[in-house]
Amino acid sequence: MTLMKIAGRPISSNAGTYVIAEMSANHGQDYDQAAKIVHAAKEAGADAIKLQTYTPDTLTIDSAGELFQTAKGSLWEGRSLYELYGEAYTPWDWQPKLKEVANELGLACFSTPFDFTAVGFLERMNVPAYKVASFELVDIPLVRKIAQTGKPVIMSTGMATCEEIEEAIDAFRQAGGTEIALLKCTSAYPSPPEAMNLRTIPDMASRFNAPVGLSDHTLGIAVSVAAVALGACIIEKHLTLSRATPGPDSAFSLEPAEFKQMVDAIRVVEKALGRVNYEPTATEKASRRFRRSLFAVKDIKAGERLTEENIRSIRPGYGLAPKYLEQVIGRQAVRDIARGTPLQWDVVSND
Repeated sequence: MTLMKIAGRPISSNAGTYVIAEMSANHGQDYDQAAKIVHAAKEAGADAIKLQTYTPDTLTIDSAGELFQTAKGSLWEGRSLYELYGEAYTPWDWQPKLKEVANELGLACFSTPFDFTAVGFLERMNVPAYKVASFELVDIPLVRKIAQTGKPVIMSTGMATCEEIEEAIDAFRQAGGTEIALLKCTSAYPSPPEAMNLRTIPDMASRFNAPVGLSDHTLGIAVSVAAVALGACIIEKHLTLSRATPGPDSAFSLEPAEFKQMVDAIRVVEKALGRVNYEPTATEKASRRFRRSLFAVKDIKAGERLTEENIRSIRPGYGLAPKYLEQVIGRQAVRDIARGTPLQWDVVSND
């Protein structure tokens, strides 16, 4: 599949999982809180911190109309879109400073732009990559604008049909974009595990010839870890300092200790995945001597017949393989065989 890099770090199925900590609205409009989240991401083992670049006015209009209200039954029911985005957005003047903090820690820092002005702003910040949000995947002019930067792009695919994904990828490539990765995503907050359909991940990688990961809005870490086992090479997960701190996204975010637990589990899974292998490992080779084999379990005199009473398949594995049991039963011992002796062909007659 096509390789991409973010700040020199390869993103592919052959590289380690690229873990993105999504800050989103978890800063609570407090810059110090935002900076602490960046530090927490580094300490938890993330490879990158991701921001969102918008204002309420770049996403929607200030309207009390029914069409501009959040969905019933959602975490944000009873609020207008404008009000919600006003609480959730990350002030733009923070973002260059947060990128500097991240880079000093060795973290990549990039963002999701939601309109043309955000792309221009992030270009001036010299971000190493861009994220396209699931809801913006169908904004083809925005996809083209992002592609024209020449930067690598990670595109979430929540709600999208296969045809819509194809259209967005085609628009990206036609506009000059070359490096793209896709994230399997279920746009529900939080998302129930049964709605995740993780088996789509390897199909997406094959179908679109691109690295594929997961943008995970489920509770806990199990789904992200399982996605890596299915081939996800990117994991994006929301990070908060504490779910007890109210915020639009805190309910489905991980706390730092949980995020670290997720990263640690992902690294274990990566080691366990290994390669296709049907040969015994070095440890297994040492254990082969404890397999079963044929032993004399009673003293046997020279000339005595070998029977199921005096020859058995037992552990350890120093004698003939158990598959030869039927061939040796009924033959004669050519010399005395003491109980506990591993059976070899040189003590068995040929008839």
